[in-house]
Amino acid sequence: MAAAGLKAARGSIWKYGGARLQQAAAVSSSSSKGGGGAGDGRLGSCQPRAQQHQSAGHSQPSPPPATRGKARRVVGDAAATAPALGSAPLDSHQPSPAEGIDTKSYLWARYHEMKKLVYDLLPPGVCNLLNPAAIYANNEISLGDVEIYGFDYDYTLAQYSSLLHTMIFNTARDLLIEQYKYPEGLKKYEFIPGFAIRGLHYDVHKSLLMKIDAFHYVQLGTAYQGLKPVPDEEVIAMYGGTQHIPLYQMSDFYGKGPSIKQFMDIFSLPEMTLLSSVTDYFMTHNIEYDQVHLYKDISDAIKDVHVKGMMYKWIEKDMEKYILHGDETYAVLNRLVNHNKKLFLITNSPFSFVDKGMKYMVGKNWRDLFDMVIVQADKPNFFTDRRKPFRKMDERGSLHWDKINKLEKGKIYKQGNLFDFLRLTGWRGSKVLYFGDHLYSDLADLMLRHGWRTGAIVPELETEIRIINTEQYMHSLTWQQALTGLLERMQMHQDAESKQVLLEWMKERQEIRSLTKNLFNPQFGSIFRTFHNPTYFSRRLVRFSDIYMASISCLLNYEVNFTFYPRRTPLQHEAPLWMDQLCTGCMKTPFLDEMVHIR
Repeated sequence: MAAAGLKAARGSIWKYGGARLQQAAAVSSSSSKGGGGAGDGRLGSCQPRAQQHQSAGHSQPSPPPATRGKARRVVGDAAATAPALGSAPLDSHQPSPAEGIDTKSYLWARYHEMKKLVYDLLPPGVCNLLNPAAIYANNEISLGDVEIYGFDYDYTLAQYSSLLHTMIFNTARDLLIEQYKYPEGLKKYEFIPGFAIRGLHYDVHKSLLMKIDAFHYVQLGTAYQGLKPVPDEEVIAMYGGTQHIPLYQMSDFYGKGPSIKQFMDIFSLPEMTLLSSVTDYFMTHNIEYDQVHLYKDISDAIKDVHVKGMMYKWIEKDMEKYILHGDETYAVLNRLVNHNKKLFLITNSPFSFVDKGMKYMVGKNWRDLFDMVIVQADKPNFFTDRRKPFRKMDERGSLHWDKINKLEKGKIYKQGNLFDFLRLTGWRGSKVLYFGDHLYSDLADLMLRHGWRTGAIVPELETEIRIINTEQYMHSLTWQQALTGLLERMQMHQDAESKQVLLEWMKERQEIRSLTKNLFNPQFGSIFRTFHNPTYFSRRLVRFSDIYMASISCLLNYEVNFTFYPRRTPLQHEAPLWMDQLCTGCMKTPFLDEMVHIR
């Protein structure tokens, strides 16, 4: 569908939608028939649709040709792609079987009518509406107000290929064997690119890697000891009969609790895989081990790869192999400078490494683009600790002893702290926008303590949006939500046959939930969602970033004075305002006549 076609389609949404809603409302309230019932996108075509839907042993016939493709539906923000068919109170207005129709037949009639309705609401062409190269807003922000742009380096200005994760894994594994005297048998383990996702939590005392949602609940089916999933009942037993992890155990502000750590860094993917691999070896060979020692040893081995400069040497030796999208980095920085924006860089990486990478991506005069370059900043301490002063460096890495009274363009500075940075530059508040990939180390303090605007770089976003744009995902998720609405509204039928029908629906719902999870990652699903709740990572993303995107190159798709507006995502009590809530008849307000007389 071309952009012009989308505009026309959007215009027809409401033209057709009103009639469709009237029809749907009539269907949902008819007991005799058993009724039921973001931004500029880079658009494309959908894959051919399945002609029939099979579920719980009941086939769904294709709708007649005259109705196919008529209905259009607005697809909302990335965070709420499929609408939630939801909560309506149980009251005297609930539909019930007509006289002479048994409850079981009535429930299945509602099921099939709802399935047809969902089919009609998702015509061919509905997918590919989300743009992987778009910028998504958590908070309203106008780029026209931004005068100063700041950047982290690793996974912000420089994006790395997944080959780097393999090198980190292999080197840390070999360090465990050679320096920490771990078993030689670990050599057989290789990095598994699709095993872990960012944002997972690790229980040090249980060697348990798991995904936790925004409400501190473990998502069942996503808890692993070693490389094997832990049965749900065992996970619940581990935490005293609940899926809930108490706040004091979870983490401090920076994702590190007394026994549970959250992995928020993209560099942590090989660390999580190594933890799981070593645990798997010990469990498979029935070797007793200390879980705390194992975690610390692996953490130290991974740290050695970074601190001792091994990773830097690999990248410097073969930049073309490891660095991605360098030309886009140059285009972003050059465009901002041409529009009289000030630029600065704050990174934990050493200057020699940054210098070689920037020369590769931007050119030998890359420092001319930046008003300030700060290396080995020791974030997040840079944002909170006032004690470390700035030190000037020369290009050979030698430190100067003189006191820093001003930060000069073209100079290189090491360490320092944000309080001195603010005092020397006067760059405060919402005129500063800083980009980074680590929600805690890069963004949290800047937003909450200092009032800067923040942009999160989330490379995984591109892949996740491409999955969301598939017809399989759109249909599965929308039908899952519709089925959830049916379960909620039909649960008052408690005779034996009705209970059996509801059990079949619950089983189907669980199967669909597992299917949609596996589309993203077979072990842990999406980094943004558990089955229906935001993940702990997703909640932090919303809290600590004004905007988020797959890479800084997304800025090239917008004018430098563009204003980002977050969409009004419905709260649960607002949910009946959603189009497909109306289609199920949830807009009926119970006791409306009686409420008119309340003063």
